[in-house]
Amino acid sequence: MAEQNQAQTDITLSVVIITYNEERDIENCLKSVQDIADEIVVLDSFSTDKTPEICEKYGAKFEQAAFDGYVEQKNNVAQFAGCNYLLSMDADEVLSDELKSQIKRLKQNPESEAYSFNRLTFFCGKPVRHCGWYPDTKIRIWKNGTAVWGGTNPHDSLIPDKKNRVKHLKGDLLHYSYHSVEQHITQINKFSTIKAEQALKKGKNAALPKLIFSPGFKFFRSYFLKLGFLDGFTGYLICKNSAHSTFLKYAKLRQLYRK
Repeated sequence: MAEQNQAQTDITLSVVIITYNEERDIENCLKSVQDIADEIVVLDSFSTDKTPEICEKYGAKFEQAAFDGYVEQKNNVAQFAGCNYLLSMDADEVLSDELKSQIKRLKQNPESEAYSFNRLTFFCGKPVRHCGWYPDTKIRIWKNGTAVWGGTNPHDSLIPDKKNRVKHLKGDLLHYSYHSVEQHITQINKFSTIKAEQALKKGKNAALPKLIFSPGFKFFRSYFLKLGFLDGFTGYLICKNSAHSTFLKYAKLRQLYRK
């Protein structure tokens, strides 16, 4: 980990991660932050695989708590951080070399209270630069105590204080999200259920025209307007699955509403 003895103008950095059964990806994530983190904090939702052992191997501060939702869990893990700046990572994310260099520089010469950068997602090993998936800009570094996680589960977003300046860093956060089509479909089924439940809590219903036409528009927008066709067969798969996700969300919402 980075040296603790720093100049007065330097900042210290807590890398905060939430996990549940992440043994496939978590080691690569931890390796990528070793030389920029002053501490690594993991909040785990009682994993049953080797996630705890891997985190211990890399010296992470390891806490466990029941999973209350993505937004809630990311706010919870931040409370365990002891440094003056935080970097939030998902277990399946890795810092590119360029982004890591940028973070090292900002630690020595901070110019802002919050920092954003682009996220590049890989689908079955291939980078996806269209389909609405890139640049997928995220605010992931912030001064401790000056931002909270918000949004609607399962899609969280960091909300900095209004007075905070946000500076954009060069380099990509590499997101190794889906290793197979089956994994993508499983995630779609899970997330569409969460989205439907969240919509119901807000008093929303899915009218039949929305159920019929929204999936088709989602495919058209992702494949043509967002240039998904430039990602070849991978782009086609993503856009088809995204359309199906939209269909499932509204179908499940109608079912929940009727119950």
